[in-house]
Amino acid sequence: MVQKRFLWIGLGILVLALAAGGVWTWRTYGPARTAAASGGPPVTAASPSGGNGLAKLPEYSARANDTLIRRTIDVHTVRPERPTQGITPYTVERGDSVFSIATKFQIKPETILWGNYDTLEDDPELLRPGQVLNILPVNGLYYKWQEGDTIEKVAEEFDTTPEEILTWSGNNLNPLNPTVLPGDWIIVPGGSRPFKDWGAPVMIGTRYSFPSLGPGACAGGYGGPVGSGAWSWPGHFTTISGNDFWPGHPGIDIAAAPGTGVYAADAGVVVFAGWSTRGYGNLVIIDHGNGWVTFYAHLDQVNVRCGQGIGYGGASLGLAGNTGNSTGYHIHFEMRYMGTPENPHLYY
Repeated sequence: MVQKRFLWIGLGILVLALAAGGVWTWRTYGPARTAAASGGPPVTAASPSGGNGLAKLPEYSARANDTLIRRTIDVHTVRPERPTQGITPYTVERGDSVFSIATKFQIKPETILWGNYDTLEDDPELLRPGQVLNILPVNGLYYKWQEGDTIEKVAEEFDTTPEEILTWSGNNLNPLNPTVLPGDWIIVPGGSRPFKDWGAPVMIGTRYSFPSLGPGACAGGYGGPVGSGAWSWPGHFTTISGNDFWPGHPGIDIAAAPGTGVYAADAGVVVFAGWSTRGYGNLVIIDHGNGWVTFYAHLDQVNVRCGQGIGYGGASLGLAGNTGNSTGYHIHFEMRYMGTPENPHLYY
């Protein structure tokens, strides 16, 4: 009887052991095999509690139905900006100025003039919509080769070095044997030259302006008020519009509505009142009697006469306009000391 009892107990223990082993085997291998058979990703088995090592990770294999995020090919190539080596043509648009075009192409305004003398003749006010300009890829000038020129001669004339001209790839020159024919155009990197000055009409000390400036020139020899050096803004307008002061533009362009009054910046005497053939249109020039003269250009109407004395807070010189070489209503205002253009921004 005792022996039978022990036999049944032994059989029960064996059954329980087999059952426990089956459960452990299914948990370890069953889901992984089932997922593999169904095409799903393998399942990682956790390490048995109390085990001496980590469970082996399953190997990964990509499948067509994976929903993972994939890195795709970008067919667009980003190319860094590279400076051009040759001339870029640019068609002038309404509202452009030499100053704004230079800013757009990141070059100096004088480079625009030096690259387009045949079109602009060193006068930024000659700019017109529809003109096609040469835009240089570098600050400097565009030069038409003349009979008898040499690299060394041209470099010296324009204050640069022969190496700058020879090594600029846009000129397509062989440094060992450079060949440039009369009539060829070359870029002179870093080159410069004096501008043609369309102003400088006043004979300092005599209150007289040259007749070559146009029919508005005065005879001169006048006496009258002398400026104090305390400058007033030439009207009720403040916005710079178009060209600012720079070596190729001896004044500033100030936006002004049609018919706005224009006033003398200081006391003085009128030495030019009327039409100028130099592109200023209707122009008034005040000689302040102390080495200073001021210009007020592109007026629609002139309200003063030659020799008229202008006191402090005097009457309007004229009305803002759009005459002469002008592409919109504004005042071209210049300040010159002993004949040399000065930057008005330094005095206001």
